[in-house]
Amino acid sequence: KRLMKEFERELAITRGRVDGLEAKVGELQATQFSTTTKLRGYSRFVVGANSFTGTNTAAGDVGTPYTTAFKKANRGATTFNYDQRLYLDTSFTGKDLLRTLLRAGNFQESAYNYGLLKLDPAFQEQAGPNVVGVNRLFYAFPVGEKLKFNVGPRVRIDDPGMLAIGVPSVYKTGLLDFFTRAGSPGVYNKSGFGAGFGGTYKKLLGVKGLAISSNYVSADGSDGNPSTGGIMTNGSNSVSVTQLGYLGQNTPLIGGNYGIAAAYTYAQNSKLHRATPYGFDVGRTGANNSYGVSGYWIPENTGWIPTVSLGWGSTNSENATFRGIPYRTDNWAKTQSWMVGLQWNDALRKGNKAGMAVGQAPYVSDNGGGSIGTVAGASTPMDSNTMWEWWYEYQVSDNISVKPAIYYINNLDGQYGKVNTSSGAYNAKDNVFGGLVMTTFRF
Repeated sequence: KRLMKEFERELAITRGRVDGLEAKVGELQATQFSTTTKLRGYSRFVVGANSFTGTNTAAGDVGTPYTTAFKKANRGATTFNYDQRLYLDTSFTGKDLLRTLLRAGNFQESAYNYGLLKLDPAFQEQAGPNVVGVNRLFYAFPVGEKLKFNVGPRVRIDDPGMLAIGVPSVYKTGLLDFFTRAGSPGVYNKSGFGAGFGGTYKKLLGVKGLAISSNYVSADGSDGNPSTGGIMTNGSNSVSVTQLGYLGQNTPLIGGNYGIAAAYTYAQNSKLHRATPYGFDVGRTGANNSYGVSGYWIPENTGWIPTVSLGWGSTNSENATFRGIPYRTDNWAKTQSWMVGLQWNDALRKGNKAGMAVGQAPYVSDNGGGSIGTVAGASTPMDSNTMWEWWYEYQVSDNISVKPAIYYINNLDGQYGKVNTSSGAYNAKDNVFGGLVMTTFRF
């Protein structure tokens, strides 16, 4: 008793602190964020500029979109843009996923939202710059061990549960958008974004690593008018992808892990997401049937041997406006594309990366005898292009990285950029060289 009395004051203080802590814990529990939801996100800052070179210098060129003078006057400034994403991921069973993605940006007027120069983070809400919108809202869930589904009013064809092995590439730098699509933007089409559903089945035929998937997405799925939108109507702007893929380990002779996939995409009233202007015109309405084969290899040990990603794609486009009426459905216009991407992990320093890629974005390889205006009337299309990018990513900390990059595109606007406005001949030059610095903050 004597001892208790001696420490009576200290015990009273301790009891008071415990009571206060309990009250604060109760208040926190009453107002806390859901224990089943995790918030993560990143901010990307992009500073860069382009140098356009060409031979279209005749009077009036400033008003012609595909000439060098026009691009210098309208897209020649150094710009500073951003892409902000906030992911709210909720799981109720530990195996399912309810994702809400909030996104904002200000790229609409930037040169990095133009044609083949478009960057992967080049985003802006339709309502305008600096406006936050619901970019994704979907629910992915398993049924047993092999089957997984995805359904949502705001989902894209490459979200979890939509593709058997995702976009089959490990070259994902966030730079030129074309290089993020495994060499086949017609197949892995970002226009496939809206209301949709999909499913994947793993261990097909009992083979570990073999998987198949199929999905459907309507960009106008919330539109109640069946002639302009809806789900599986004649007027819906929709994309459907079927993919067969295989993930393997210990590649014969050279070791490492690898993945390969073949896919087919049917796009109705949709468009090629990334192509030359001529390719875009050919595929922007009607039906597009796209085929692609892509794959990657990851070496067992990082160092001087890079990861390798490569892919090829082709699209057959049925376009009544392009072909003229009547038109032959057995002689559609065709576009081709391919890419090779190399990436060195732990380059010069652990955690840093370096890489380069080369390829050709979808270009018209066969116009099917059709024509658009005066530009596409050549008997043999001259629409090909060549794209390059080189970069180095410096990991400042676990959450901050800085990536300087340079890029070069030969024949930026394809056949349209080759038209010499003075003579009408297809001999003009149309190139761009540029550089940027991309800083990413993850949290």
